Amino acid sequence: MKMNRSHLLAIAVIAFVLVSGIWYATRPETTTLTVICAGSLLASMDHIEEAYEAEHPDIDVLIEGHGSIQVLRQVSDLCRDADVLAVADYSLIPLLMYGESPHSDWYVQFATNRLGIAYRPDSAYADELTLDNWYEILARDDVAFGLSDPRFDAAGYRTLMIMQLAEEYYDDPKIFEDVFEDQFTTPIDIEKTPDEYILHIPEIFETSGGRISMRGSSVQLLSLLQTGGIDYAFEYENVSKYYELEFLALPSQIDLGTDDFEQLERSARVRLAFQRFASVTPEFIAYPTIYGLTIPFKAPHKDEAIDFVEFIIAGEGREIFEETYLPTMDPETDAYDNLPPPLRELIDEG
Repeated sequence: MKMNRSHLLAIAVIAFVLVSGIWYATRPETTTLTVICAGSLLASMDHIEEAYEAEHPDIDVLIEGHGSIQVLRQVSDLCRDADVLAVADYSLIPLLMYGESPHSDWYVQFATNRLGIAYRPDSAYADELTLDNWYEILARDDVAFGLSDPRFDAAGYRTLMIMQLAEEYYDDPKIFEDVFEDQFTTPIDIEKTPDEYILHIPEIFETSGGRISMRGSSVQLLSLLQTGGIDYAFEYENVSKYYELEFLALPSQIDLGTDDFEQLERSARVRLAFQRFASVTPEFIAYPTIYGLTIPFKAPHKDEAIDFVEFIIAGEGREIFEETYLPTMDPETDAYDNLPPPLRELIDEG
C-alpha cells in the first residue's frame, strides 16, 4: 500500500508527539532553590549559580538581591519562603531572625569586606582626591554622591558610622555636619557619650539637598555612578573591583574592614526610629564587615539548602568568591550544636 504525503506527515507528527511525551515524562523534576542575598553578593552569586547548576542539573537556583536588612525581613516580616539567606552583616541574623518567634537559630560567617569610595576617572575633582581630603570633596556644593538607605541596608548605616568615625580619626568635629547638613528632610540627631556616638535615624528619612542620592542597597547606586548621575558612592571593595570602578580605600581605622576602629577614642552605633520593626530594637553597632548566612526553619528545600551552603563555604563557591574579589574566611558559627549535621563537619566547634 502506498502512502501519500499527508499520511507520512501524520505518522511523523504522531512519532514526534510520542517521543516528546516519553522525554517529558522521564526528564528529572527541577527543584527551585530560593537564595536571597545582600546586593554586594549578587555578582559573585551569579557565577556561583551557574557553577552549582552545572553540577546539579535538577536544581534551579533563583538568586534575589536586597539591602541586608530587607533580605531578612523577606522572611521575618513578609513571611516569604526562602531556602538560604545571606547578608553583609552577620549580627543582623540574631537581631532579626531569633527573637520570641524565631525563624532561625544559627548563622555561619563566611566572608569579609570593607567600604570605601567608588568613583570614575572623570568624577568631579577625582584628580584631587586623597586620603586627606575626601570628606572635604564630598562636602562641596558641586559634588554629587550616593549612599544606601541605613533603614534597609548594612552599607547605609556603615557609611554613617564611617563619617562619624572620620571625625575621630582626622580630629575634625565638623566632618559629619559639613557633608550631611541640609541634605535630609529630617536631620540625623547625634548623641555623644564618653565611649561612642549614637546616630538616631528618623523614621521619615529622605534626601532634600540635591547633592545626595539614596537607594535601597549600595549596588543600586552603580548605574547612577556609571552614567554620571553622581560622582562618588560609598561601595564595598569587591563591588568596585568587579565593575572596574576607581576605589579610594579608606584608613583601616574607619573602613570597618577590621577591628582597627577600636584604636579610636569613640566608636559609633546607629539607632533607627523605624516602626516596621515591631519586635526588636533596630540598633546597629560598629563591627568589622563580616558576611553571614542561615537557613530559615521553614526553608522549603532544607536538604538542598544545606548542600548549597556547603558549596559556598567549602566548595567551588568559595573559590568563586575569591575570583570575584570577595575575601573569604574559615567559616565560624555562633551555635555549633544548632547547625545541620553536614555543616558541623565543616566548622570548628570552638
